Amino acid sequence: MFNRIMVPVDLAHADQLDRALQCAADLAAHYKATVVYVGVAAATPGSVAHTPEEFARKMAAFAASQGETAGVAAEGLALTSHDPATDLDPTLLKAVDDTGADLVVMASHVPNLTDYVWPSNGGTIARKAKVSVMVVR
Repeated sequence: MFNRIMVPVDLAHADQLDRALQCAADLAAHYKATVVYVGVAAATPGSVAHTPEEFARKMAAFAASQGETAGVAAEGLALTSHDPATDLDPTLLKAVDDTGADLVVMASHVPNLTDYVWPSNGGTIARKAKVSVMVVR
């Protein structure tokens, strides 16, 4: 049913993504799909990496580790944005097309008052993506 599963990943908060990562790995194992872990960072130095090249290496290492742990095919994709805080949703939506993903599995948080003012990334991706989206809390 699914061939390529895209999983948006924030490496600075990877420890909070366990449920979404496990869900994606389980689906990938079941359908013999490839998981594409996608990270978005600025070109300027940040808490995760100092350069886009370093960020790409860290994304590739993260994907390899996840794939090995789960026993599934995995790829890492590092994307650069001039302002990830404002460009995250459009960048991820473009990545859905660019990766050929037919499912997106992404972590979310329990909705709160600010979600009525600013929509969550998961909600925006689910609303606008042309593929199935599973938002995991």
